[in-house]
Amino acid sequence: MTGGTRGVTREEHLRRWSAAHGGTSASPLVRVWLDGVRRAASPLAAAGVPPSAVTVLGLVLGLAAVAPAAAQAQVGGRWALAVPVLLALAALADGLDGAVAVLGGTASRGGAVLDAVCDRAADAAGLAALWLLGAPALPVLLALGLGQMHEYARARAQAEGMTGPGAVTVSERPTRVAVAAMFALGCGVYPQAAATWAGVGAWAGSAAALVGLVQLLVAVRRRLSAQR
Repeated sequence: MTGGTRGVTREEHLRRWSAAHGGTSASPLVRVWLDGVRRAASPLAAAGVPPSAVTVLGLVLGLAAVAPAAAQAQVGGRWALAVPVLLALAALADGLDGAVAVLGGTASRGGAVLDAVCDRAADAAGLAALWLLGAPALPVLLALGLGQMHEYARARAQAEGMTGPGAVTVSERPTRVAVAAMFALGCGVYPQAAATWAGVGAWAGSAAALVGLVQLLVAVRRRLSAQR
């Protein structure tokens, strides 16, 4: 099998994805998602598009979500309706970059680091959008800090020898994106109650982040203890 996309079957794509994620087995839902992403990423990989370019595009789209939130906060209107669209496109790019790397045989440690950094910045942008739309600073900072701790704990555990993600928690990145997008949508649909929607979204994000961090720490402790 060459590094290109020609002849990369669904099973081969799953095998490469698993290898790139520490041997993690894909659940049935993840398999459906990966199959769709593989189809969308195949033309990009075949054209030789660098995975890092897709990663950076996702970051740009995520950061761009702050602009309509700021516009609604300053001039009113329903600008926040654009926030979930931009966050969804950023999330799509985040899925495509890994698929392009896997299909093209160009997955690298450097690309994984770039992806992680861009993901954290995009997470912060989603929370910044809620803050601009009226969410209190406290839940925004809690959600941001706990989310960063979640990812740091996983990375540190993997550096200590843990394979795979340890646990799939309630506050993985799709949840963070969904929470920010859903409540930003509420801000756009009901601009007169934007602060309420944004505040509830920030508190929901911080609660999910706390539960997810606890889930991960418990799983990490169990996994690392078993490997001694």
